[in-house]
Amino acid sequence: MKFYMRVVPFLAAAALAACTPLQVVTHRVSSNEASVPPGHYQLDPHHWNVTFDVDHFRYSRFVIRFDKTTAQLDWNADGMSASAVRATIDASSVNTNVPLLDRMLKGPDMFDVARYPGIVFVSTAFQRTSDDKGVLTGDLTIRGTTKPVTLNVTFNGHAVNPLTKQETLGFSADGHFSRAQFGLTTWYPAVGDDVHVAIQAEFSKAPADAAQASTAVQSRMTLPLSPESIVANAR
Repeated sequence: MKFYMRVVPFLAAAALAACTPLQVVTHRVSSNEASVPPGHYQLDPHHWNVTFDVDHFRYSRFVIRFDKTTAQLDWNADGMSASAVRATIDASSVNTNVPLLDRMLKGPDMFDVARYPGIVFVSTAFQRTSDDKGVLTGDLTIRGTTKPVTLNVTFNGHAVNPLTKQETLGFSADGHFSRAQFGLTTWYPAVGDDVHVAIQAEFSKAPADAAQASTAVQSRMTLPLSPESIVANAR
């Protein structure tokens, strides 16, 4: 009976797999920045990750993740050196898997999300270090305090996403900042001052921008597209 109970589910799963067509999706991703169509890109809401990690009693790096983030990338034809990005993290979406700690982090002694709901990064400069890597400098705002930070960025590549059919770019980035500079001094020195930031992000062509580009191709015209029109069309 035990053998029967183990084998029957396996055979049923095998039969289902045999009846279900499986499609292997493959595509090529280009690391050539010149292949990326210029324009406005938005963070893919399903393919990103932002974490902060800090030293915990010198035992380990304690990881804090955020569950809600938006970002916009203005990609210039000259590549990363001439492009700009703005990202906003919903501070109230902080998630440590410890509910009590989450409440403390959201409170007035730390992120104070009631007064400062967003953690904002705005790029200001990019210095290339290799073909697909560089140092991105920007202004980081936490708790109403703005300080310059740097991120080591890798351009993972560009291609039309085979599933969404959208122009898509991928990036990895990481950097460090002092939490004390932003007034986040609670629990020091048990919790370290150095915050390591790790980012994975995919950006897709903004819908309004993609539609405008399609119209331009069909009419063989180049149509100017302002940030105001993107916002208006996105509503």
